[in-house]
Amino acid sequence: MFYRGDQPHGLRHNPFNAIVVPRPIGWISTIDGEGRPNLAPYSFFNGVAYTPPQVMFASTSAHQQGGGYKDTVANARDSGEFVVNICTWPLREAMNITAAPSPFGVNEFELAGLTAAPSELVRAPRVKESPIHLECRFTAAVELATADPRQPNTVVFGEVIGIHIDDSVIVDGMVDYSRVEPIGRLGYMDYVKVDNVFSIMRPGWPIEPKG
Repeated sequence: MFYRGDQPHGLRHNPFNAIVVPRPIGWISTIDGEGRPNLAPYSFFNGVAYTPPQVMFASTSAHQQGGGYKDTVANARDSGEFVVNICTWPLREAMNITAAPSPFGVNEFELAGLTAAPSELVRAPRVKESPIHLECRFTAAVELATADPRQPNTVVFGEVIGIHIDDSVIVDGMVDYSRVEPIGRLGYMDYVKVDNVFSIMRPGWPIEPKG
């Protein structure tokens, strides 16, 4: 099949999210102007630079309860910081609870039964139960094209200024994926658990043509 990106696809569900997979989940914690914590997962998330280390997450559409930017975007911009907590298999249900379109001011840590642990360099708390956290300084927000100005698409960038890694997931000086048990987002209501890892050495140059 073929369909234009601005035309109906004719399928039961939008296939786009099922094509760009798997996507890592940025479980973003922030604080608002009154010091109240907020926690929400974003599957449009990734690392974007090594030196200094930088990440991004993208928010699509408006806050479902009050319009405007979603809490995470507004809080990150206003406070100048956020924390990325790595989503894992044991935390999948808690992560899903924090995806609910809760009203402004709701504490998703309490809602999902999670522990808000203090960070070292930022005011936003960490999810204590997660084995890895990235403390970030907000650096930029980029507004993307949208079909409706009331439904903003916004990419938030941050510099990673502090990294927490639980000693239990480090083996021989490397992060052991089997101990972290990270999960990723697929399409529809589907997720994936990272438990089948393979290695391929990146080639140098020149390369002899195959065949």
